[in-house]
Amino acid sequence: MSQITINNRPQTEEHEQLKKEEKVNYLESTSSISSREFSKESKNPFEDPPVAEYYRNLYESCKYECRGAFDPEFTWTEEEEKTLIRKLDWRVALAACFMFFALQVDRGNLSQAVADNLLDDMNMTTNDYNIGNQIFFVCFLVAEVPSRLISKKLGPAIFIPLQMMSWSIVAMCQSAMHNKTGFYITRALIGILEGGFIADLLLWLSYFYTAKELSIRLSWFWTFLSLVQIFTALLAFAILRMRGLSGLYGWQWLFLLEGLFTLLIGISAFYLMVPSAVQTKNKLHPKGWFTEREEKIVVNRVLRDDPSKGDMNNRQALALKKIWEAICDYDLWPVYAIGLIALIPIGTLTPYLTLTLKHLGFSTFNIQLLTIPYNVLHIIFLLVITWVTEKLNERTLICLIAPVYSTILLGFIRWWPGSLVKPWPTYVLCTLLLATPYIHAICVSWVSRNSNSITSRAVSSALYNMFVQLGSIAANQIYRTD
Repeated sequence: MSQITINNRPQTEEHEQLKKEEKVNYLESTSSISSREFSKESKNPFEDPPVAEYYRNLYESCKYECRGAFDPEFTWTEEEEKTLIRKLDWRVALAACFMFFALQVDRGNLSQAVADNLLDDMNMTTNDYNIGNQIFFVCFLVAEVPSRLISKKLGPAIFIPLQMMSWSIVAMCQSAMHNKTGFYITRALIGILEGGFIADLLLWLSYFYTAKELSIRLSWFWTFLSLVQIFTALLAFAILRMRGLSGLYGWQWLFLLEGLFTLLIGISAFYLMVPSAVQTKNKLHPKGWFTEREEKIVVNRVLRDDPSKGDMNNRQALALKKIWEAICDYDLWPVYAIGLIALIPIGTLTPYLTLTLKHLGFSTFNIQLLTIPYNVLHIIFLLVITWVTEKLNERTLICLIAPVYSTILLGFIRWWPGSLVKPWPTYVLCTLLLATPYIHAICVSWVSRNSNSITSRAVSSALYNMFVQLGSIAANQIYRTD
């Protein structure tokens, strides 16, 4: 283990560079040690006094909010840790899934509205629909980094609820659209306001979980996404029947009621979120979430898994120089490339599934129910592939399952002559394609665990999502009117 010398003498540039290299070497040598091992005295990375002193000084200098709970000699039992993780899953992971629910409702109900003749009602073509979707993804992409800057300054516990309430209000305003101009404007505003949300929520989760635990919790995220789509499909089945009530179309009622629902979730997020493990006591939580001992367990287990998680205060703004350094972290670029291309097949078919099924002769209401099976398969494949990835500690080869699987199905959809005349076989092929093993959760966690500082993690998660949005922009121009 590297010896990191701490002193107060003026340092030369060469010496500072040497210290950085020593720190990197140290982090690389300990990155594979699990949190369970760290909970035992023999595997505590801070047992080396110079290392412990180095990080103590680092946490103090950056005013890390949990520095008071940092204790290199602190120990706890495995049973205590398991009990605490269950509490974290209830307080943190489940709350994050609930907030993710709001995101998916307000960005996923457009395809349901299209099934209710939204395009015809607003005299729009499928090309107009493509452009609107592209506007959303471009604005979502552009907002990623600015959103991260604001969130780092205000803290996720304040910014995320405000963000959710803002986009919910715009989502409700979609019920007043009457032409493609209004469609474009609302798509742009929702994209701007939702941009950065996933990266912000990921950063908040990283305050409480180790890298290995984070992958599994992220798989819950996208499992919840599919559950949301099942729920909203059933909800749309009922709401779209309100067409004509008070002179409104069914899709207008859909935007209005679901936007109101997510607005309530946004308000509740002020209660659901706290700034950090040691900042849980407030007017809404007078007793706090944890005992003093539990706070120390949360903080120390996370730091022993990744000591760099304390190198920045959770209300500290990101400097432009640090952002540029994170962008230049070329070791993460291959994962960004995966994010760019991996989801294009799904991203092409998803916005058009309801229209495709309608052209095949299925009714508006049955279409909503027919979207449920692929979400069920999506959940199963997602949980299995994420579990296998963590079990084998292998990401690259397992992620290759997705493109091989989707390529075979794309071949059938492209060249099978019955795809235009046989509704049920075509529906089965579309369902199986949309159930492609989902590697997004693996990649998000992959980026997070390979980022060696809070600064890098805050920027890299946003950059990865920006590349995913670029892929979505491409996907939304594959189906054209011609």
